[in-house]
Amino acid sequence: MQLTSLRLHRISMPLVSPFTTSFMRETEKNCYLVEATLETASGTVTGWGESVAMVAPLYSEEYVDGGIAVTRDWLAPRLFEADDLTAETVGWHLRHIIGHPMAKSALEMAVLHAQLLAQGRSFQEYLGGVGTTVPSGVSVGIQDTVPELLRVVGGYLEEGYARIKLKIKPGADLEPVAAVRKEFGDDFLFQVDANAAYTLVDAAHLRRLDDYGLLLIEQPLGEADIRQHAELAKLMHTPMCLDESIVSAEAAADAISLGAAAVINIKPGRVGGYLEAKRIHDLARAHGVAVWHGGMVETGLGRAANAAMASLPGFSLPGDISGSSRFFHEDITEEIVMHDGVVAVPTGPGFGVSIDPEKLAKFRTETIELTR
Repeated sequence: MQLTSLRLHRISMPLVSPFTTSFMRETEKNCYLVEATLETASGTVTGWGESVAMVAPLYSEEYVDGGIAVTRDWLAPRLFEADDLTAETVGWHLRHIIGHPMAKSALEMAVLHAQLLAQGRSFQEYLGGVGTTVPSGVSVGIQDTVPELLRVVGGYLEEGYARIKLKIKPGADLEPVAAVRKEFGDDFLFQVDANAAYTLVDAAHLRRLDDYGLLLIEQPLGEADIRQHAELAKLMHTPMCLDESIVSAEAAADAISLGAAAVINIKPGRVGGYLEAKRIHDLARAHGVAVWHGGMVETGLGRAANAAMASLPGFSLPGDISGSSRFFHEDITEEIVMHDGVVAVPTGPGFGVSIDPEKLAKFRTETIELTR
């Protein structure tokens, strides 16, 4: 395939309700989509990708404006130069550009989408996924009050979500966790996510979470603190899960060998794309380490692709693949629906969903044209 043009569509989609983590509060989904046009032996095909970078460099060093700039100035020119571009070679062509995995992932995703469409294959078939549905968990942001938290969690349990993940931070951890367990009991999967808000000095405090039968604690320490996570894991009964620390298959191998991760949260955008995400899945499965699929408040495009990825056999825990209505009143693709605690894996060619031109126009704030 030959890449002939790229369009970067910046969009802003209002959230159903604010989403608060230990590092920021979001009221809108601001991201950019990649529309890639490629020439193939059978004609022109268009693929779509989605960047999961946020507007501010708080979850990682990447952010929306930076992703657009590095794509325009450095990444796109490398791909335009490629004579025979495939999804499997995107990473190789971009290997000399240091970092920027989310920007690279969005480009790889768009090329992969085009490649699958040209072949008439579904993403699940390409990956070797199994089953027709994946269990759907939901991520609950930090709420202003405990009663509000209980109302929100109760609503999601009534909807049938298979697992509740609660965001925590210092000063908003033990009390909300205890309140949820007291109100709803022990008969549901419950985990917490700190988004790197603590240090090893907080170990004695974090150990108190062991009393609540949590499925796991996700990324309590800094993203560079793999060794410290290994030390904390020795002090806690709650299984240690890494998110921000796992930026590649190599990082996953280090975490597993050090005993820092009993569980790994796999987010394709964070690790540079779905192909690297599959390598992490395969590595973890070979070592008996559980994995689950994280979420970055994706649109229906990324949500559909995530469902296919989560159908791989090593994903043994419910992921953050909620329905579109969890975050958006309107999506830019067909609605991803959660029912009875599961989400259906799209079976159509490509990612199994289509961008709605009218919805895209409604939420688009900028379009950047890139050509050879």
